[in-house]
Amino acid sequence: MFVSGIENLPCELQRNFQLMRELDQRTEDKKAEIDLLAAEYISTVKTLSPDQRVAHLQKIQSAYSKCKEYSDDKVQLAMQTYEMVDKHIRRLDADLARFEADLKDKMDGNDFDSPGGRGLKSKCGIFHLMAPEA
Repeated sequence: MFVSGIENLPCELQRNFQLMRELDQRTEDKKAEIDLLAAEYISTVKTLSPDQRVAHLQKIQSAYSKCKEYSDDKVQLAMQTYEMVDKHIRRLDADLARFEADLKDKMDGNDFDSPGGRGLKSKCGIFHLMAPEA
């Protein structure tokens, strides 16, 4: 299930957000497993042999390690996603600056300002294509 608005993002960003959701779910499942293992350990600790206690604590430690691994993976994925978004923003900024410069050049050119010229004229911030006068 996608979060509202994510379907309009580029495919690689959608994929990253989907992977982050999956990592979240894995983390939540692992945390629930840790809670069960801890509750089981607490309820049976007095009846367990020292070797059983160590084995049970190692299970809990292993689950914590896996949970941390999922969290680290999510952080790496979030950083990668941030870099992708930043790259798109820089590209859009460059395109906008280029467009603004082209528009300014066209507005400053004589062909666009002359009465017989055909070009863009601004009227209250709205640009119109003007036909040459006969």
